[in-house]
This record gives sequence, C-alpha cells and structure tokens, in this order.
Amino acid sequence: MYSIDFDKDLIKGVKLIDINTLNPHEKIIEKKKTSLAKFIKSYEDYYIISSIVCCHKSLLIIDGHHRFFALKELGFTKVPVTLVDYTSESIRTGKMNPLSKDYIVNVGHSPNLLEPKSTEHAVYCTASKQWQPIILLSSMFKIETKQINK
Repeated sequence: MYSIDFDKDLIKGVKLIDINTLNPHEKIIEKKKTSLAKFIKSYEDYYIISSIVCCHKSLLIIDGHHRFFALKELGFTKVPVTLVDYTSESIRTGKMNPLSKDYIVNVGHSPNLLEPKSTEHAVYCTASKQWQPIILLSSMFKIETKQINK
C-alpha cells in the first residue's frame, strides 16, 4: 500500500540485495550518517527502516544514500531495496535545472560522487497531479540489529 497513486509499472521488485552491488551517486552529510548509524545501533533486536530506492537496471541509488552508508558502516551485507524503472518519465531528478538520468547513472559508476543533495528525485502522483518525494515508493523492512557490534 502506498500513500500516493502512481504508475504501478514503476516498481520492478522489493527485496534484500548485496550492499556492495549498489551504486551511490552522491556524497553524504557525515554527521547525518553517523547519527542514523548510532540510532539504528541503539535498538536491541531489530529496527524498521525504509528501503533504499534504486534503478532496477544499474542499481543506482536514487533515494537512501544516508541509509546505505549507515548500514554499510554497521556491517550489513544485505540491504532492503525497492527497484524502480528509472527511465520512466514519472520520475524526475529535480525541480530546477535537473540533471539528466544518464549523467547521474554514469556518476554512480565512477569514483567522483556529486555533492550531497545534488538531486531531488520525485515521482508523479496521478491522483493529485503533483510531484512527490520518491521515498514514498519505499517499503518498510525489519532489519536485525542483534549482530551489530555495540
């Protein structure tokens, strides 16, 4: 169940994926990542987290860079991912002067990441006829925190 209406063909899968196969395209705000990792680590048995939104073909991280880097720091080898069709016109990369999706994918396959928050991915809501934050395509996952070295 989603809180917005969108082209259901956008979602290509929801599953746990090897963290090392994902491709970030942006740097992160270190303090935000550290706070999130510390927060996740504080849970005794498990934590509920939004999945990372990724392109189903390139495994480019579209939304969830801080979650990705926090989970990686905590030693998770598999992470929850919602796979989407990034080529769809129902996904945009920003309001003003958006970067091309091809450019963003290429950055994701390079060592030179964009600055934090360089993109503002959004998905088109067919009911409201407005663009909404793409995190709304995420699914909630339970991740085990027992194995994290406290």
